[in-house]
Amino acid sequence: MSRHHLPSPVLAEAIWRVSSYSGGQGECVEVADNIPTLIPVRDSKRPAGPVITFTPHAWRTFIAHLG
Repeated sequence: MSRHHLPSPVLAEAIWRVSSYSGGQGECVEVADNIPTLIPVRDSKRPAGPVITFTPHAWRTFIAHLG
């Protein structure tokens, strides 16, 4: 997992969607799963950043541990 404070060329390609794990009460997490080599995640209230990125394997592991 890493943090990106400035948009990179790869992040510029991200197609963001609200995660199905968001609470729906304004605390929305957005995820972009259209980039094969990384999964960027951000706060929908702060679309300019920061962005946390996961490798696909780390993302699957993270999601598997959400209750």
